[in-house]
Amino acid sequence: MLALLGYLMILVFMILIMTGRLSAMIALIAVPSAFALIGGFGGEMGAMALEGIKSVAPTGIMILFAILFFGILIDAGVFDPIIRTILKLVKGDPVKIAIGTAVLALLISLDGDGTTTYMITISAMLPLYKRIGMKPLILAGIAVSSSGVMNLLPWGGPTARVMTALKLEMSEVFTPVIPAMIGGVLFVLFMAYCLGRKERKRIGIIEIDQSVAAQHAAATEDAHLKRPKLIIFNYALTLTLLVALIMELMPSAVLFMVGFAIAITVNYPKISDQKERVANYADNALSVISMIFAAGVFTGILAGTEMVDAMANSLIQHIPDQMGAHFAVITAVISAPFTFFMSNDAFYYGVLPLLAKAGAAYGIDPALIGRASLLGLPVHLLSPLVPSTYLLIGMVGEDFGALQRTFLKWACGSTLVMIVVSVILGIIPL
Repeated sequence: MLALLGYLMILVFMILIMTGRLSAMIALIAVPSAFALIGGFGGEMGAMALEGIKSVAPTGIMILFAILFFGILIDAGVFDPIIRTILKLVKGDPVKIAIGTAVLALLISLDGDGTTTYMITISAMLPLYKRIGMKPLILAGIAVSSSGVMNLLPWGGPTARVMTALKLEMSEVFTPVIPAMIGGVLFVLFMAYCLGRKERKRIGIIEIDQSVAAQHAAATEDAHLKRPKLIIFNYALTLTLLVALIMELMPSAVLFMVGFAIAITVNYPKISDQKERVANYADNALSVISMIFAAGVFTGILAGTEMVDAMANSLIQHIPDQMGAHFAVITAVISAPFTFFMSNDAFYYGVLPLLAKAGAAYGIDPALIGRASLLGLPVHLLSPLVPSTYLLIGMVGEDFGALQRTFLKWACGSTLVMIVVSVILGIIPL
């Protein structure tokens, strides 16, 4: 019954947000609350929801101060040289712009943090998209697709969880998967080319004056906010922060808080200017943070009622014995919907050990199951349970349901390509 209740809850949730009946934030709160009451968990629902909120609190704090940190750098003009360089290379051709977006997002994703990828990519490219009339939704989709493939990096999180949950080394899990990642990267570039061609057909190639375009592409038109004399300092501060994030010198929330404090103090020493800059990003920050805490309610109830465990067990138990030899491929396929409907922690610490145990019964090495479990990650980032995706749609001003409707098929394509490459090269057995 718990498994059935969980499946029904997710189905109702997806229908409501993809048809636009409820906003994602309201659905994240209302739907699990309703199903918790239906399941007889009314008395425990508050504690479950609070536990979920606590689990996402560090992420919410991190994203809040990431918005403020990069907002300060955007206002100070840090990304203007990047924008001018991109403009010089891509000019007004939607195909070049789309591919340039993918390359930029893929490179920035090397730090393993989706929030950083979205902040820099959207800040650099959104003004250009608006300038020539390209759809901002395409920018968001290319960014999330790029980040989805690069999410396999060990410092991105999921791979580290696999190694921890199955007690494996990086050489057993990540290194063999690199060719599959390359296949995913090539698919993302192909996707960007296709979307760019579609936009080129719609709006044509726009002739733009480079100097004028660079001014329009700047993240802010307020010249008095620019700090060209501090650009070296700001680049050094950004690089230092990214290195500290990769090396995990401190929790990411603390690093962004310290980085923000330094950035705003150096660039805008007057308290009145500091208040003005923080207020400027208050609306965006509030909309993103509220969504994150709403997602905490959803995951808290889903985990607290043990619907997640029941769903995982029901799926594993229904795999026919004759399919046992193909358990690695099965794991790769089901990793997409599982990581879409639950958090990475729930899947990799809760479900993956069960899958590895089931695979071992058919003579399949746990390392192969671990590799397979990573291949559904491009789909995971379009989940309503991923906090950074709310930051992405907030920055481009698009609807979450529209992003899912347009790019879920492309995300499934990335996963399929990586699975095919993995099977052909023997990374996972067929």
